[in-house]
Amino acid sequence: MTGLIVCAAVLAAATVHGLVHRRRNGRVRVRAKDGGERLTAAELGGPLGERATLVQFSSAFCAPCRATRRVLGEVTQIVDGVRHVEIDAEAHLELVRRLGVLKTPTVLVLDAGGSVVRRASGQPRKADVIAALGAAVQTA
Repeated sequence: MTGLIVCAAVLAAATVHGLVHRRRNGRVRVRAKDGGERLTAAELGGPLGERATLVQFSSAFCAPCRATRRVLGEVTQIVDGVRHVEIDAEAHLELVRRLGVLKTPTVLVLDAGGSVVRRASGQPRKADVIAALGAAVQTA
């Protein structure tokens, strides 16, 4: 009987964890920790976007990273003055640690000055990225 109760409790906890993870994965949000973070053109390996920059942290064997690259590429074609920069997380560990990147893909939305205004962990939806860019352009 005790084994059945433990099994049911573990199953319930795993279900709740899975639902929370699914809901949070890929959602663009504001983090209080990101408030003072700013990235420079030197750190990105190229210039910032005129209006905003989408910074994607990826790794070599990350399947969602390829889909995220496609989504962000489509967004940069739609929205003028936006640049997409992809950074290999494994090759830039100091930057990954400083920014608190815990998984790939992670997308940072920067305003024109390089300040982090939004973040998404996991594969974001195109509509969410466009909405985040609206917030980045307004803060600039």
